[in-house]
Amino acid sequence: MKTLLLKKDEVRRLIGMTEVIGAVEEAYKAFSSDQVEQPDYIGIHLPSRRGEIDFKLGYYKPNEIISMKAHSGGFANNPAEHGVPNSMGTILLFDARCCALICIMDGSLITGLRTGASGAVSVKALARKNARTVASIGTGNQARMQIRAINEIMKIEEIHAWSRTPEALSRYKSDIEREFGIPVIVASSKKEAVEQADILITTTRGKGELVEADWVKPGTHVVAIGTDQRGKQELDPELFRNAKIIVDSISQCTEKGETWHPLNENIITKEDIHGEIGEVLLGRKPGREREDEITIFDSTGMAIQDNTTASKIYQNAIANNVGTFFQFFE
Repeated sequence: MKTLLLKKDEVRRLIGMTEVIGAVEEAYKAFSSDQVEQPDYIGIHLPSRRGEIDFKLGYYKPNEIISMKAHSGGFANNPAEHGVPNSMGTILLFDARCCALICIMDGSLITGLRTGASGAVSVKALARKNARTVASIGTGNQARMQIRAINEIMKIEEIHAWSRTPEALSRYKSDIEREFGIPVIVASSKKEAVEQADILITTTRGKGELVEADWVKPGTHVVAIGTDQRGKQELDPELFRNAKIIVDSISQCTEKGETWHPLNENIITKEDIHGEIGEVLLGRKPGREREDEITIFDSTGMAIQDNTTASKIYQNAIANNVGTFFQFFE
């Protein structure tokens, strides 16, 4: 049995956002159908002037694939000091029938794609059907990926954007308007952007001032992306008090996600969590039930999303004879 190596440019050619959205929907449904084994992920915070690295492991029973991903972020000095990106990912795929390593692929793009797709899946399931205006708190790579994905499933009429860095905000505006032709309104404050939102996306590193509860208008759908570890936070916990709370994983979000904060402050209990997004997609629990509901999707990111997305890339590579095989096992 040979092992396939897929480099970043090959991964990029092998999948598009529409396929990723489908793979993430499959992942969420599988997770809420007991078709997945997924241990708690491990995060290591490295010494100052560095960042963090996460390890996610998952077994998808129907396709007999085990995936393992290492993904780092926040290494601001990497390009200058080491000549490598400030964020990197690698995914290993194993055949669960024998546990042989069948593929090594660049995981940097996959993390961005499947995280963007998660926001789009939540918008399809939970946002108002007449939602047209997006507010983006944060203007980095993932903020762009969220727009890329959501633009696949709805018409975005305008984006109100905020960043603490004026240069980053200016680049975001020019990039988004050039790529999608969607007008971007530069907000003078976080509050100004949030107040305009039908869909609010937060993609910061979760260590700045919070989005306050009274800024969020009735009927808003919130896509909370930035909090995936203890110590990170983007939303005022009071926002959860009267919102419909949907999570990717109850076990992860109550321990490491945005939902941990209102739980910790006794604003909500676990019984106040409406359910997992997979349960909504499967029709076991309702999605949006009123136009004036505030819905929150707390996304911590799961190994099964990497698994279904990477498996699709692997299948596409085999079908299209892309990549390099090598003999890993003698």
